[in-house]
Amino acid sequence: MAARLKDKYLSLKPALQAELGIQNVMQIPGLDKIIISVGAGFAMKDNKLMQNIEDTITTIAGQKASTIIAKKSVAGFKVREGMPVGVRVTLRGEKMYNFLDRLISIALPRVKDFRGVPRNGFDGRGNYNFGLQEQLIFPEISYDSVMQIHGMNITIVTTSDNDKAAFALLEKLGMPFTKGSK
Repeated sequence: MAARLKDKYLSLKPALQAELGIQNVMQIPGLDKIIISVGAGFAMKDNKLMQNIEDTITTIAGQKASTIIAKKSVAGFKVREGMPVGVRVTLRGEKMYNFLDRLISIALPRVKDFRGVPRNGFDGRGNYNFGLQEQLIFPEISYDSVMQIHGMNITIVTTSDNDKAAFALLEKLGMPFTKGSK
């Protein structure tokens, strides 16, 4: 499945180069990495729930997720240094293409009343961020194994240095953006 999306990217490179007016083939935008993260401040004191979140993200990503530990104490959030505050995994290579293919073709269409991912998630440097409300849209997650429904943030890092090129890349790869102007 991952090979399918990677092959699609390789076949789109000439069209992407022409569309963006790029002279040097090394400047054609590509995918660098995908980061899946969950801010799990609600589960700081519950080790079983934190482990469940980590297991869920590991299953979704196909790669071991790691727990994020607080570096500083913040009294306003009732966080002490050394407490677990989130879960994160970084995907590269085949696992990245595999995850993106499953996200685009299987998971996102399962979102209720899905109209596309927002177009305003670009950061000005060619990276795209968006959030999902629940982890149950992925078919590998069974409802019985989930202790608490939680969302996740997904960051797609591209080799592009501007949003226009990153948008063109993701759109050609099949990312379902909302209709309307950029």
